[in-house]
Amino acid sequence: MLKKFASVRFILSLGLILSIIFAAYNAYYKIKYWGFNITPKKMTDVWTIETHISFEPTGEPIKVSIASLSSSKEFKILDENIIAPGYKTKKQKKDGDNRLILTTSAKNEPQDIYYRVLLFDNEDGKGKMTAPVPPAPQKPVLDEQRTAIAQELIVQAEKLQGDMPQKFIRLLNQTPPNSTVQSFFPVRKTQQDIAEALSSLLSIKGVPNRIVKGIKLEEDKKSFNPDFMLEAYTGSRWKLYNIKTAQVGMPEDFIILQRGNAALLDVEGGENSSVKFSVLKSISSSFNLAGKRAKLADQKASFEFSIFNLPLLEQNTLKWLMIFPLAILVIVLMRNVIGIQTMGTFTPMLLSMALVKTGFWPGLICFTVIIGIGLIIRAMLSKLNLLLVPRISAVVIFVILIMQVMTICGYRFSLEIASSAVFFPIIIMAWIIERASITWEEDGPINAGKEVFNSTLVAIITYFIISSEYIRHIMFAFNELNLVILFIVMLLGTYTGYRLTELKRFKPLAKD
Repeated sequence: MLKKFASVRFILSLGLILSIIFAAYNAYYKIKYWGFNITPKKMTDVWTIETHISFEPTGEPIKVSIASLSSSKEFKILDENIIAPGYKTKKQKKDGDNRLILTTSAKNEPQDIYYRVLLFDNEDGKGKMTAPVPPAPQKPVLDEQRTAIAQELIVQAEKLQGDMPQKFIRLLNQTPPNSTVQSFFPVRKTQQDIAEALSSLLSIKGVPNRIVKGIKLEEDKKSFNPDFMLEAYTGSRWKLYNIKTAQVGMPEDFIILQRGNAALLDVEGGENSSVKFSVLKSISSSFNLAGKRAKLADQKASFEFSIFNLPLLEQNTLKWLMIFPLAILVIVLMRNVIGIQTMGTFTPMLLSMALVKTGFWPGLICFTVIIGIGLIIRAMLSKLNLLLVPRISAVVIFVILIMQVMTICGYRFSLEIASSAVFFPIIIMAWIIERASITWEEDGPINAGKEVFNSTLVAIITYFIISSEYIRHIMFAFNELNLVILFIVMLLGTYTGYRLTELKRFKPLAKD
């Protein structure tokens, strides 16, 4: 018999270990591919980037080529659409540059094309940029005067701090600028002029580099031009530099449109072309984006057979069911390990669920009032010598009437406490009153009060555990934890030691 009992424990222990491994893997899978988070109400920023292309046709067939966004390690594309009536569209990738190609026949009226992309943050790969070792750059072709100025700038930059790109950036942004820097630029220099000058100087020094065009994601940002940055291969890796501050690294909420010296926009069959960007920010929960994240990660099949693909009504119902096993585990620990006797096995759990619905103090006051009035009525019914079933039925009806009166009074006098009465399970309340009355008659009022108190105490402890929004989120998002709870409950079923409350009985033996 003992061997059989030991084998059962071994099987359950093995099942517990396997369930923990299974739950850990599923949690990792949901976090990695579905974007789940252990924090409740985790929100994800969703950015809408709109590109507005405008130009005037010249009467020839039109071909528009613009750098397009693509999913990267920093951001993922959620959706994209193009508003260009009459245009044929296709995507093209050449030399690592993603471009959107639009073609149509000759037009006469001014053209407006809109390209809209929805992005969300890809936190797993934030700031990770890898690339093979590039070849040595080609030196720019400059006239003798600009070559002499460039050499003078290189000499001046060597005296500054930082790596070579930072030295050039600090030199070109000195305030006030020296005469050598001013002579290297046109009268009115732009971001593009600075980026191109930095690229030329680094190429002369033999440092691989490329110009980067991107967008700073800022809420409600409208009608702006792209920002220029510089990427240089130093220290055996590519580094991104701010051409104004010489700061290294990917700026927060910055999306790269294009790397390289190619034009951001090319228009054939049009003139006076321009491109403007606008950005709008919205917020979505991780649950709302889970299906789309799974699709982007080629994990759509697994998501379709999960509870998170159900309608919201069913999800809200299951969200409460997922917390039940944890409440059951608390009851098992209280009864089998600590040794607290309650009225029924799962009565405290149902009471704690009612307290979650009503709120702690309103629910506790309603429970006390209903039980108090119910015990008085039950004492009156016991004098009538009714049979068991009619007596319990009468108690149920009285509980309903008490709840009705409390609800009406609550509405009439704007008392939230009385209105909470309707959330208590009627049958359970009637059963508690009946059980307490029988215990009162058989074992006295002290034992009856002790059982009611113990049941309320366990219900309160369970309430504070399951009312935590953090715990409810964990149990719903990672519901495979219920399998772990199942094996823990079964293992507790093999526990044959003393309960904690029983140790008091054997205290004199321990002294002897």
